[in-house]
Amino acid sequence: MQPVIIVLIILVVLVFIALIKTIQVIPQASAAIVERFGRYTRTLNAGLNIVVPFIDSIRNRIDLREQVVPFPPQPVITQDNLVVNIDTVIYYQVTDARAATYEVASYIQAIEQLTVTTLRNIIGGMDLERTLTSREEINAALRGVLDEATGKWGIRVNRVELKAIEPPTSIQDSMEKQMRADRDKRAAILTAEGIRQSQILTAEGEKQSAILRAEGEAKAAALRAEGEAQAIRTVFESIHAGDPDQKLLSYQYLQMLPKIAEGDANKLWIVPSEIGDALKGLSGAFGNLGGGVPGFNTGGERREERREEPPVS
Repeated sequence: MQPVIIVLIILVVLVFIALIKTIQVIPQASAAIVERFGRYTRTLNAGLNIVVPFIDSIRNRIDLREQVVPFPPQPVITQDNLVVNIDTVIYYQVTDARAATYEVASYIQAIEQLTVTTLRNIIGGMDLERTLTSREEINAALRGVLDEATGKWGIRVNRVELKAIEPPTSIQDSMEKQMRADRDKRAAILTAEGIRQSQILTAEGEKQSAILRAEGEAKAAALRAEGEAQAIRTVFESIHAGDPDQKLLSYQYLQMLPKIAEGDANKLWIVPSEIGDALKGLSGAFGNLGGGVPGFNTGGERREERREEPPVS
């Protein structure tokens, strides 16, 4: 009975192993290559799959999701014989699991070597300045070449990015000095432009201020002249309305004489001929009042007074 039990146990184990090998569960976004006696039979897609145990075998399981592969820095010589180190990043996706398994031994290594050779060909036709400023152009050219070459491998290159472009140290120092000089130049230009604009605005302000001040002075002078003219007109009309005689005019003339004589610069004072007429008119006015002006006769002439001296004892 014991050998029979042992055989049954062996059979149960074999059946269990056969069941395990018969049922294959493939995760989502994955594929598996099935070979029968070493030959490709079919590709298992995601889900539950049944294979023939001990006859069919799983050759390879491939991830169908987009993959990101960074490559180490590669020295590349530019057209002007300068060595730059370039880091690249490849975004690819397996579209055909069978081609990726049988058309190339290692598609990762193949993509890396193809990227390096293509990058050297592209950079070799550019100088350093164009290399540093043409990332999009290099990415597009590199992606076009890789996509065309990897299509037969069942791989689609979605994106190619240049992660870093490092020129030699001496070139970096020269570039930094040039950039610093350009910044200083732009700062000096902006400063000069600011000073120029400030001076222009100041001059414009002074000009406007002078114009407004001149206009104000002109208006003020016009208003003063208008006021003086109005005052003269009012005085003239008042004088004519009051009908002044010669006596009043003579009196006003005498009142103005002290103002004419004012000032330290008046060393010589010339009496005008009209003062005689004024004195005559004024003397006549006071004479009519009954007594005249002391020291003057009615004709306006100065009269002499005699003073009797007391006898000497």
